[in-house]
Amino acid sequence: MSITQTVEIPASHKLTIDVPREVPAGRAEIVYFPASKDDTAGGCPICARHRDPVTGNPRYNAETLAAFKEGEAMLRGEIPGKWYSSAEEMWADLDKDDDD
Repeated sequence: MSITQTVEIPASHKLTIDVPREVPAGRAEIVYFPASKDDTAGGCPICARHRDPVTGNPRYNAETLAAFKEGEAMLRGEIPGKWYSSAEEMWADLDKDDDD
């Protein structure tokens, strides 16, 4: 599970994080990536989030970025996701799309 939230860092540099109740209690890892100009200026927040914070270069290739965008669109309900009854059903569906 992954949750992304863009926040403004106050002068005190102290943040309070409210986590949705759907997230199970327990240990979590919080990763900090400074927002790029693209992210705050209305550009593609997905692409901006997946850039190296030091060099600004994309961390992933175009195919991987497209997969991220598709997955996030599914999470937002913009495109339907696929549901499977078993892992075998999922693998069969993946294998039929294979070009090999």
